Amino acid sequence: MQGSANLNLMIKAARKAGRALVKDFREVENLQVSAKGPGDFVSKADREAERIIKEELMNGRPSYGWLGEETGATDGEDPTRRWIVDPLDGTTNFLHGMPHWAVSIALEHKGDIVSAVVFDAAKDELYFAEKGAGAWMNDMRIRVSGRRQMSEAVFASGIPFGAQKTLPATMQDLARLMPACAGLRRLGAASLDLAWVAAGRFDGYWEREVNLWDIAAGSLLVREAGGFIGGLRDGHGPLEGKGLLCANEALFEPLKKTILGA
Repeated sequence: MQGSANLNLMIKAARKAGRALVKDFREVENLQVSAKGPGDFVSKADREAERIIKEELMNGRPSYGWLGEETGATDGEDPTRRWIVDPLDGTTNFLHGMPHWAVSIALEHKGDIVSAVVFDAAKDELYFAEKGAGAWMNDMRIRVSGRRQMSEAVFASGIPFGAQKTLPATMQDLARLMPACAGLRRLGAASLDLAWVAAGRFDGYWEREVNLWDIAAGSLLVREAGGFIGGLRDGHGPLEGKGLLCANEALFEPLKKTILGA
């Protein structure tokens, strides 16, 4: 796929940050780590990756706004565009030596995600999409799965850590869904859950609450791969942090009805 100048800039930034993270990942036991909260850690590698990405993107497009997990939000001279970045989605996996984490970069234009990159640097799998141009992994076009039966489907979710308020509802979700499907997975990186839905590895994904920077890029991957994505709560869209759900066309409504107990 011949990407736009913006997409090429995003890919360059993701690869550069990914190389730095892989180097740190190999020395994970020596990382300087500070606690951010129960089950949620921020590392020197995380902050450095965001610095690299911000430098690359803002040097290339200095008028754009910015929203990053570590550095927060900054308005740009161009109020219609902003970068949305999670420099290391799956930090807990990273710090425990588990090779399942990613760099996630999205470009928002007038409230709509128009370009997306999710880079699984440990496996050298680069997922990317632009609105209207399909979804890709490295040089291969990807599509959501073709499964049509809940009993054959494998779904992914994010299970809250600690005593978060969404834990009871999530446990109810699991109790309703587990008897109806072929399996559930909780791999700890929302951007990759969505990328794997886009690639047909997972048949769907849902989560009760999730940050915008974790799902912005992945949401476009799913849509461009032919998937359906929506909010879990009436009146709230999938990117508002109030829960989202996605699957292929055949499984979207059955999954939603099962999760909501409808």
